[in-house]
Amino acid sequence: MREDLRTRLERAESFGEIFSVVKRAVREVLGVRRAGLELLLVDLPGEIGAMHQVGSNAIIMNRRHIQAIMKSSRNRLEVNSYIFLILLHEYLHSLGVLDEGEVAALSMKVIREALGEDHPAYKMAPRKLAEIAEQLISEDDLISLDNAEIIKDFDMENTQYIG
Repeated sequence: MREDLRTRLERAESFGEIFSVVKRAVREVLGVRRAGLELLLVDLPGEIGAMHQVGSNAIIMNRRHIQAIMKSSRNRLEVNSYIFLILLHEYLHSLGVLDEGEVAALSMKVIREALGEDHPAYKMAPRKLAEIAEQLISEDDLISLDNAEIIKDFDMENTQYIG
């Protein structure tokens, strides 16, 4: 499992491909899953990497964070690892885990067991998120959904009924 997930994450070229790695890792490590989520990219305040509203089918990711990580990363694996972290965190919320401490602990467990402690996602987990948020906090921090971007083909599992 570990090598397959590591390879799939490194080669992923879309949010949907990264999310499929997240879902498989969570299913194999924690034994839980859900389908039918959407991903929206929105310019959020700097201290927010992403969010999931309880009861919704959407993960909202901070486009500014994605842009910052793309500028500061050395390679695709770093970018994909960051996106994996954010999607993992919000996916756990979508599964009903609301406590941030529990989400953090489960995230580390999933990353450790699915990708290994030597993987960039494990190494950057607590540090990178805080660094990016700190860089962006000084910018205009008003939330606007005017420029929200819906990512197509994000979670294709069991979505035939959605019309």
